[in-house]
Amino acid sequence: MSLLDRLADAHIESAAQRGEFDDLPGAGKPLPADDAAHVPEHLRAGYRLLKNAGYVPPEIESRRELREVEDLLARTLPESDEARQLTRRARWIELRLAQSPRGRALLRESGYSNRVRKRLAASRSHSNSGR
Repeated sequence: MSLLDRLADAHIESAAQRGEFDDLPGAGKPLPADDAAHVPEHLRAGYRLLKNAGYVPPEIESRRELREVEDLLARTLPESDEARQLTRRARWIELRLAQSPRGRALLRESGYSNRVRKRLAASRSHSNSGR
């Protein structure tokens, strides 16, 4: 442990003994759900720092966008023009994610890619069976 780490620990311990952490909002309550659960564990700390600084990595933004398109697709009639447009958009976003190493990791780690493919395949089979 470095000198800086020991100094920081000493300050934290001193503040805790003085009761400075006793009246913090949410004290004694469970922590909120981790919004970075889909991010590989080795990237979470860095992503949290970036998020707290107001920066959202492009891969995370693409993941959010893909979820939104998926949600819209689930509420759309499978054979409609809107469903075809949303399906194309989902494929494009997934392609964009697959082109970056971090995006591939996000797709691979969460099994997200397989779920998207299954949903798109189901959407296609519904639209083909209606013809």
